Amino acid sequence: MTDLQISSEVDVDTVAINTIRTLVIDAIAQAKSGHPGAAMALAPVGYTLWNHTLSYDVHDPRWINRDRFVLSAGHASMLLYALLHLAGVRSADSDRFAIELDDIRRFRQLGSPCAGHPEYGAADGVECTTGPLGTGVATSVGMAMAAKWQGAQFNRPGFEIFDYRVYALAGDGDLMEGIGQEAASLAGHLKLDNLCWVYDSNAVTIEGDTSLAFTEDVATRFRAYGWTVTYVADANDISALRRAFTQFVGHTGSPMLIIVSSIIGFGAPTKQGTAAAHSEPLGEDEARAAKQFYRWPDADFLVPDVAYEQFALGVAARGQSRRAKWDAALAHYRITHQELASALDAMLDGVPPSGWDSDLPEFTPADGPLAGRVANHDVLNAVAAAVPWLIGGASDLAPSTKTALDGAAGHFGPADYAGRNLHFGVREAAAAAACNGLALCGLRPFQAGFLVFSDFQRGPLRLSALMGQPVIHIYTHDSIGMGEDGPTHQPIEQLASLRAIPHLIDLRPADANEIREAWRVIMVVADRPVALVLSKQDLPVLDRGEVASAAGLARGGYVLVDPADGVCPQVLIIATGSEVALALEARNILADKDIAVRVVSMPSWALFDDQDQAYRDSVLPPELTARVAVEAAAGFGWERHVGPQGRIIAMGGFGASGPAPDLRDHFGFTADNVAEVARELI
Repeated sequence: MTDLQISSEVDVDTVAINTIRTLVIDAIAQAKSGHPGAAMALAPVGYTLWNHTLSYDVHDPRWINRDRFVLSAGHASMLLYALLHLAGVRSADSDRFAIELDDIRRFRQLGSPCAGHPEYGAADGVECTTGPLGTGVATSVGMAMAAKWQGAQFNRPGFEIFDYRVYALAGDGDLMEGIGQEAASLAGHLKLDNLCWVYDSNAVTIEGDTSLAFTEDVATRFRAYGWTVTYVADANDISALRRAFTQFVGHTGSPMLIIVSSIIGFGAPTKQGTAAAHSEPLGEDEARAAKQFYRWPDADFLVPDVAYEQFALGVAARGQSRRAKWDAALAHYRITHQELASALDAMLDGVPPSGWDSDLPEFTPADGPLAGRVANHDVLNAVAAAVPWLIGGASDLAPSTKTALDGAAGHFGPADYAGRNLHFGVREAAAAAACNGLALCGLRPFQAGFLVFSDFQRGPLRLSALMGQPVIHIYTHDSIGMGEDGPTHQPIEQLASLRAIPHLIDLRPADANEIREAWRVIMVVADRPVALVLSKQDLPVLDRGEVASAAGLARGGYVLVDPADGVCPQVLIIATGSEVALALEARNILADKDIAVRVVSMPSWALFDDQDQAYRDSVLPPELTARVAVEAAAGFGWERHVGPQGRIIAMGGFGASGPAPDLRDHFGFTADNVAEVARELI
């Protein structure tokens, strides 16, 4: 707050807007880096949305029925931080501001919640991590889907427990990216009329004018997707912005795109409207000139009282009133709809119901052989029967991935937003991003596809790990074992790529019972995404009377079988997935030659790394240096487990088209070859 005077010729709305702009300028100048242009241009858009339309409790930024605001153009992060500060958004665990003015002074500095791009978890009020263009708008589609599903599940006449809307602020880059186009197409098909994208059309990219690479008719494209499109000709026209947001709130039947024409770096006399305003500080002289244009005092980090007051009269007051009515309705709902209220509480707790895993199927050798995807179908449906907020679907591959939810699960769409089977179409990137949005809103989503196509999902996969969201990624057709479809569809490097993502749990089960145990891990993980990797080809169901219990999967790697009669092993064979059965066959061959073998199933490198050193050494004894790793994928990374004296049987290149048995023989994935490699080590 300050006693410095703002010109009386400037109205209070403009004072608040220029407070945002000057905070942007000052923070970026102090950090000596950042993106001022879009944030300066869009200050009126952010201000109008928050103060005129957004339903948000600034004292409880985790209120489940709040409207969501996603800054998809994450490089304009200072716009979000200024809005959160001026609105007085509190931290959920204290009464301090989620973004203090001192935090803004430390923009882009280590430890500040005001990171270069918005980071979920760094401060309350940041709804999701954004920055990689297109991922924010795609995530917002999942949020809007969540609102529709939650409303269909829990709302009853007179009780609108879920009616929140989702707003995403996008730039030209968001709409150029393929993931943004996938998401827009999906949202239009689903008729998500609770979703509004605000498109900042400023005609400038880093390289120069957008006409260098982007000349399409955006409005026509979005109308073809099934969106309603409206325009605001000048980002500084608050009245026009209000009309556009009012139109959105009142309309039904489709998502809405508001195209707003803006001038990047508005107010900076020599840089506005040019690429020079995009991604570097204005410079001292230009900053001073911009403040003069705004009729602003020559002071840094100035926040007049009236700016706080405007937000207090706008978003804060409206949110307080709406929240009070909602709390009263929820209290009555708990009396009149007790069962639904209990289900609501369970979903919000994020913990599976008591006894959720009591009916998971048990498999015996007589049930096999079973493809991983087939066994997973049975386990998945047993889990879904016990956890009503587990929803998901495939990218047009449910018949192949075997991930359809059976019975009365229904199909999510305009005719039934309560359906639990999601249909993403051939939109792998949007599917993963939408699941991030679903998870951020309290649901437990899964998405499924072929492992090789996880490449399309790299961006949202990485963000789910970065945000700590427990999205379930089910990947089938996990190796050359899929056969005739050939090398374009046979994953080689994908497993290594997934394992390289920090905080992501990899799971490649060896048989049906390991798949069951994988779900026991998956459903209690609250802050990490999981990649469940499954076979197309049949796998034997291991006789757990002869080998260790599949419960060992929970520790990532475990001793599946040791030599009989306490004999010390001479060689160790480590395998995952379909190659575990191969390792057991090789063990039998070696046993006939009086070679003692330990076989280790290692379905999850991430979980194994989580174990203490003593456990890891008990599974992989340091003194046992004769080790063979077997995996029908790239061998990259296996050195860490086999050591310098070990051998890796893996793919050294791409696969080939042919029957799976022929491919296994051709590439050396045979019991005889594994046994011979192990024998050579002794």
